[in-house]
Amino acid sequence: MNAAAETTDFLAVESELGAHNYKPLDVILTKGEGVWVWDVDGKKYLDCLAAYSAVNQGHCHPRILKAMVDQASKLTLTSRAFRNDQLAPFYEEICALTNSSKVLPMNSGAEAVETAVKCVRKWGYEVKGVAENQAEIIVCNNNFHGRTLNIVGFSTDPSARKNFGPFAPGFRVVPFGDAAALEAAITPNTVAFLVEPIQGEAGVIIPPEGYIQAVREICTRHNVMLILDEIQTGLGRTGRLLAEEHEGVVADLTLVGKALSGGFYPISAVLSNSEVLGVLKPGQHGSTFGGNPLACAIARESLKVLVEEGMIENSAKQGAYFLEGLKKIRNNAIRDVRGRGLMLAVEFHPDAGGARRYCLELKELGILCKETHEHTIRFAPPLTITRDEVDWALERIERVLTQ
Repeated sequence: MNAAAETTDFLAVESELGAHNYKPLDVILTKGEGVWVWDVDGKKYLDCLAAYSAVNQGHCHPRILKAMVDQASKLTLTSRAFRNDQLAPFYEEICALTNSSKVLPMNSGAEAVETAVKCVRKWGYEVKGVAENQAEIIVCNNNFHGRTLNIVGFSTDPSARKNFGPFAPGFRVVPFGDAAALEAAITPNTVAFLVEPIQGEAGVIIPPEGYIQAVREICTRHNVMLILDEIQTGLGRTGRLLAEEHEGVVADLTLVGKALSGGFYPISAVLSNSEVLGVLKPGQHGSTFGGNPLACAIARESLKVLVEEGMIENSAKQGAYFLEGLKKIRNNAIRDVRGRGLMLAVEFHPDAGGARRYCLELKELGILCKETHEHTIRFAPPLTITRDEVDWALERIERVLTQ
C-alpha cells in the first residue's frame, strides 16, 4: 500500500469505528524526537502543541525512555494494597522540588481535580466546620479543568455542558482575573477557590498582574483553600517550574500532570499542605494505578530532566524571543498576541474567518498547531526548542499570517 492510500485508510477507520469527539488535523504521526514529529509519509513537522504541554521535555526523551524501560522490566504495578520502592522517592523528590508537604498521585489531570474537590470538601466539614453537604467551591468563567461529569458541571462552555446534565451542586462561578468578584462571592460555606494561573484552553488568557497574589491573600483571610490547577501551566511551561512562582505565591493545593511523565505514561499529582490531604483515611479515596512504580519511576526522571537540562530557563528565554517575534507580525486580522514562557497565543478578530485555516496552512509548511475557541492559535512547543528552531517557525508563521 502506498503512503497516500495508507493515510486514507487510517482516516476511514477512525471515522467509521471511533467516536467523533475530536476534530484533529488530518496528519497521521508515526515518530517523534525532541521538538520534531514525522507522519506516515515521512514528512517532518515542528510540534507547536506538545500534546497540550504533556511533552515539555520533548518527544521520546532518551533519559525518560531508559527509566521507563528499566522499571518496566522489574515491576510495573502492585496496586496500593502493597508498597513499592519508587513511591517514597517520588514523594521526597517532588515535595522538595515544589515546596509541598504532602502529595497524592493519580493518573489524569481530571482525576487530580476530582481529588482536590473531594479533599477540600472533607476539610470544610471536618476542620472548618461547614454544615454537612453545604460546602461551596468558587471557580472562574471560561475555566477548563477536565471532562468528567462533575467538572463539566461547573464549566461555562456550552459545548462541554449541553445534554450532559443533571449536574452536581456546590459550585459558584466568578469572572477570571477579578479578585474583588472572588471576595464578594465568598460565604461561610466556601471551602476553596479553584483557578488556573493562566487559562490555557480558553486561549492563553493571562490575568492582570498581581491577581494570583491578591486571591492568595483573600483566601488566607477568609480561611478558604486556594487550589491552583497547574496541569497545563506547570512544570516549566511558563518559564518557571510552577506558574504560581511568577507572583511568589504558594497555593494550598497545586495540581500537576501532563509533563509529569514527559508524555510517556499517565500520571498526575495533588500537591498539598498537610491540613487538606491530612483528612483522608484508608479506604476514603484511591486508584488502582495511582502511585504505581512504573509511573513513579518515569515521573522522577521527568522532573530531573526538566531541572538538570535547563529546560525551565530555556522556556523563559526562548518564550520571550518567540513572543517578540510574533508581536512583530503585521496583519489587521490579529486582535492580540500574548504569552508567558512557551505558552503563547495569537488571537484573531471574530470576523476574520477563524484560526483553523491558518493551522491548516501552517501544517503544509511543516508546523503543527491547533486552534482553540475558534479564533485563537496556541503555540506551545516542547521546552527543548532552540533559537534557530524558533526562527524557522517564525519565518513560516509570518508567511502564513501575512499572505
